[in-house]
Amino acid sequence: MAAYKIYPTKQSQYSLIANKTINMVYLKVFIVFCFAQLIILNAEAQTINDYPQDKKTIEEGKALFTQNCSSCHSFTQRGIGPDLSGITTELTKPALLRFIRNSQNVIEGGNPRGIKLLQEYKVPMPSFEALSNDQMLSVLAYINTFKVKKEAATEKFGPVLNDPIPEKIKKSGLRLELEEVTKANPSADKIPLARINQMRVLPGKKERSFIEDLRGKLYELKGSQLTEVMDISTQRPAFISVPGYATGFGSFAFHPNFYKNGLFYTIHSEKPRSAPSDFAYADSIPVLVQCVLTEWKINDPKSDKFEGKSRELLRIDMPTVIHSMQEIVFNPLSRPKDSDYGLLYLTMGDGGSAEAGFSFLCNTNTQIRASVIRIDPRGNNSKNGKYGIPAINPFASDNDDKTLGEVYARGFRNPNRVAWTPDGKMLVSDIGLNSIEELNLIQAGADYGWPQREGTFFLNNKGKMNKVYALQPDESDFNFAYPIAQFDHDEGNAISGGYVYEGNIEQLKNKYIFGDVTTGRVFYLNNEEIEAGKEARILEFDLSFNGVTSTFKNITASRRADLRFGLGANKQFYLFTKTDGKIWKVTGCK
Repeated sequence: MAAYKIYPTKQSQYSLIANKTINMVYLKVFIVFCFAQLIILNAEAQTINDYPQDKKTIEEGKALFTQNCSSCHSFTQRGIGPDLSGITTELTKPALLRFIRNSQNVIEGGNPRGIKLLQEYKVPMPSFEALSNDQMLSVLAYINTFKVKKEAATEKFGPVLNDPIPEKIKKSGLRLELEEVTKANPSADKIPLARINQMRVLPGKKERSFIEDLRGKLYELKGSQLTEVMDISTQRPAFISVPGYATGFGSFAFHPNFYKNGLFYTIHSEKPRSAPSDFAYADSIPVLVQCVLTEWKINDPKSDKFEGKSRELLRIDMPTVIHSMQEIVFNPLSRPKDSDYGLLYLTMGDGGSAEAGFSFLCNTNTQIRASVIRIDPRGNNSKNGKYGIPAINPFASDNDDKTLGEVYARGFRNPNRVAWTPDGKMLVSDIGLNSIEELNLIQAGADYGWPQREGTFFLNNKGKMNKVYALQPDESDFNFAYPIAQFDHDEGNAISGGYVYEGNIEQLKNKYIFGDVTTGRVFYLNNEEIEAGKEARILEFDLSFNGVTSTFKNITASRRADLRFGLGANKQFYLFTKTDGKIWKVTGCK
């Protein structure tokens, strides 16, 4: 076959040239597109990762984080808020800045992640609009040093209990009638407006009612008026009341012979290392707050103003700023001839020890944290010589140098309130971590399980503590005491301890009334059902405010009600909320 040489026509030459031109254009467009994508990806990476690396900025961020964030967040555990390790690799910097600035605006704007967090943790993160952009960036620079989210190892404790208590709290059919008494003086210009925290009665010919604000002031309630009695914040230069979880002027107690001896006791928090601690630990562990117990000698016990000298009895170091000293109280049922008379009980949280990875600071009776302690404030046989250790305490005479004679009972995360029933039972409410809120019947020397247990559930305190499991087969070996009532976080997030009603409303008599701090729900259980080794049934009240049926969330117009309970003069029962500072008294029940 003859070979033919084909010569391109002029038109086909133009086509080749055109195709080459088009291909070159496509190639250039493709290169530009790829380059643009690289720029975008790089910009996104920089948005995520271009946080300052210098030591000064990170240290400034750490200080701001400690002051503003550490009460809710850590980098090892879920707490009141989520674990923040790895968050700067999950979200862009602008997104994090918007959320820190005002999380509620982000949630209300329909942000799916924000909505999911609110559903999980029940309350939104407070806004931090007072922080400058530079301050927020320094906080993020510090957070960015925890880039890797450590996942918990596979546990061998059985299935995780996502709904530990499936049965829901039922309505009782009773409606608690509340009447507004007064509104506490604001101690801040934003929520919580008044950190009113505890109410106490001073017995006498004429009973007097007092209430304190965690920011430092003690008031006397006279009818519908609150009169300032003293201000601890002005008398203690190292006094702190921020961050807002349990720091500040925590509790107060009048000695049973107050009108004769003028002795009055307070607990408050101070800046770290303000003075040598009576219960310190290794320098490698941080001290973020100190808890201080003080005795005051009031010059005129009948005066409208408390003035006098003071002396420090006890100072304790804490590794985080959450749940430290909670309440001090004398047994109101004790009489002068009783062995318990004049002995002071103090409920001591674990100070975040377990959640921060320092369980050894709170898991035995060789440690004062996570305990209810009992001391004689007029004695001097303690190690520091400033108070006494009663010989009747369960570990005072056990011939073991390692155990602390001060400890009355232990195994509590955040024992926030103490109450005695009319028939002599001692109750302590304990705020849990992620799953269980509990009420305990206290027995001298008993161990209530924290940080190995949360309520009647197993907790792995050697790993991530955000899960609970059924009790293990060897549970009887540990001899823990269990709560007489408990509820899980489907119902509420933080138990607000109460009291047994002893007033003149017949439907309420002999009921232990309590609730949930966050949701503002109000519960009760019957005193006759409180028995060691058994769980009492919890029922819920409906609520009426000045004649209108509503809820504390609606009344406070806030997602966090911040509910507390108090007893006033003549056995009057009160409820009050930090969110708005309002004080309500119980006037009836239908």
